Amino acid sequence: MTILLDLQEWLEAFHIISVMFWMAGMYYLPRLFVYHAEAMEAGEPHQTFEKMEHNLLRIIMNPALIATWIFGLLLLSRPGFWEGAGYWLIVKLCFVVFLTGYHGFLASSRKKFLSGTSPRSSRFYRMINEIPPVLTVFIVILVVVQPF
Repeated sequence: MTILLDLQEWLEAFHIISVMFWMAGMYYLPRLFVYHAEAMEAGEPHQTFEKMEHNLLRIIMNPALIATWIFGLLLLSRPGFWEGAGYWLIVKLCFVVFLTGYHGFLASSRKKFLSGTSPRSSRFYRMINEIPPVLTVFIVILVVVQPF
């Protein structure tokens, strides 16, 4: 496990890169759902949104989610890490688990759009679009400030 200590900076860098890609998709996919739902509500063509949502989820978000978890778990498994970690880490991990569930909800919503009816209103997707940015702020503060 000392190899994890030797690679710590690389693991942190790739973890941050993975999180950035994952969050970019988490910010954008609900916005696509807003446009998709509005097009469906107006009876306008919406097939372009289906392709965009599919590509965003499969090509960017899913691999970034997997990489985020792999690099994060490797960072957590460094020798001696848990002795220095405070409660901030537990709270951060709870937020990450919640975001992972949110990711699953978005993937499920995309499948429901394929049925030809919007699973929720455009207003709903506008509101939930704020969840990832708010949690990102809290997570960054927890990691950098480590308030408890």
